[in-house]
Amino acid sequence: MPAPVLRSNLCALLLALQLLFSVVVPALVSANVPNEGLNVVVTIPVLKDFVEQVGGPRVLVTSLLKGYENEHTYSPKPSDLIAVRKARLLFQVGIGLEVWVSPLVKNAGGSALRVVTTSTGIGLIGDAHAAEDGHAGGESTAEGNPHVWLDPANAVMMVRHITEALIQADPEHAEEYRKNQAAYLTRLDRLQVELTGRVKGLADRQFVAHHPAWPYLARRFRFDIVGTIQLQSGGEPSARHIQELIQTMKRHRVKVVVSEIQLSQKFPDLLAKETGARVVVLTTLPGGLPRTDTYLDMLRYNVLQLVNALEAA
Repeated sequence: MPAPVLRSNLCALLLALQLLFSVVVPALVSANVPNEGLNVVVTIPVLKDFVEQVGGPRVLVTSLLKGYENEHTYSPKPSDLIAVRKARLLFQVGIGLEVWVSPLVKNAGGSALRVVTTSTGIGLIGDAHAAEDGHAGGESTAEGNPHVWLDPANAVMMVRHITEALIQADPEHAEEYRKNQAAYLTRLDRLQVELTGRVKGLADRQFVAHHPAWPYLARRFRFDIVGTIQLQSGGEPSARHIQELIQTMKRHRVKVVVSEIQLSQKFPDLLAKETGARVVVLTTLPGGLPRTDTYLDMLRYNVLQLVNALEAA
């Protein structure tokens, strides 16, 4: 074969191989390397559950807090800084709950990060509102009480904010996110109906709260918070305040004290000893107690444990 013809055929073969590798090799790589998903950071476990319910396998979610930690007194770790730097989205509750988030985001220095406040548009309970409704407040910021997720109706709005943010960050899977949202909100609605039916027959709905986490739950399910032990996070109640609570509990025949796994049981146990009341330990965050791994599990656990305590008192 003449040299010019040989060189021409060789060039054609090399070109064909180059085209083959440019098409086949990337396809093989993408088929064998799993999609890492959208990196998301959330401040508390309840938001992690919401994001995973909507995002499914399309998201990789890191929660800065664990279920047994206190969201008010949390101090970020070096690993949190790394997680925020890698994230495309950061979901927070807002309303002054996570005062440590802004410095964390600033120090992480990621310009591509979008911070989404999931409480936007929710009707807040403040001190005055809580008092008017018979639900002792305390701990509310200038905006309102931040524990909005403990009302399932508020959780619906939070899930919708999350869905829209995921769609904006990953529009290719918008339909999947919307379907996941619809399925989850259907389950949440069914649970709310179930729990409302369970609470309906209660004769006594009064309790004293350890700290002001429960006004939204109380409003939704018509519980009556008669008093609160710890009005501000990180502070201890005065002896005078404890004595006033004891007198209030005796006067109104309050038989249940609601505490939280994230807090010390010293003062709830003291009130129980002085009044004969029963202490029921609940959790404000998924994973704080056994059988509370998800938001739905936590909501069911909290309401049923409280109802059982009120019925047994």
